[in-house]
Amino acid sequence: MKYLKKWFIYETVFIIVGGSLLHFVYDLFKQNEFVGIFALKNESIFEHLKLLIWPLIFFSIVEYLKFGYKKNNFFTAKAVSLYSGIILVLFLVYGYTGIIGKHNVILDILIFIVSVLLSQYFGFKLLTSKYQVNFLIKVIASILIVVLIILVIHFSFYPPSHSIFKDPTKTFLF
Repeated sequence: MKYLKKWFIYETVFIIVGGSLLHFVYDLFKQNEFVGIFALKNESIFEHLKLLIWPLIFFSIVEYLKFGYKKNNFFTAKAVSLYSGIILVLFLVYGYTGIIGKHNVILDILIFIVSVLLSQYFGFKLLTSKYQVNFLIKVIASILIVVLIILVIHFSFYPPSHSIFKDPTKTFLF
């Protein structure tokens, strides 16, 4: 248990620091499209979700190789972390911008950190619980992770015309 707690602390720090760095990588690599799969290409909410998604997935691969293959709830816990983090970011960002009418960088950063902390906590609680999920739930969780990866890659190249994909820093007269 102590071993797992340490890994989740490392993962949480990795997501926060790695996600923060991903904010700047696209421009550092001269807007390379491959890098744009993982890093922010613009200031849309979708692009900001990558700050949480990719570091969590990358660290989860390392975790799986180290100990995750021994844990019955591993993929379910990771799916819970991913999707709860996404839901928290969306709920909190749309909630506060709906109330005050505009984005605030400090609130955005705090929301990112709080969402990472809470989503990691949810995943940790499931991974360390005595409850063992059944095979069907594990399969569904694994499919949800793969679907998320595919959608993030696809939408990085072909963003729909929904507000979540719009860059709020770009304004058009027509």
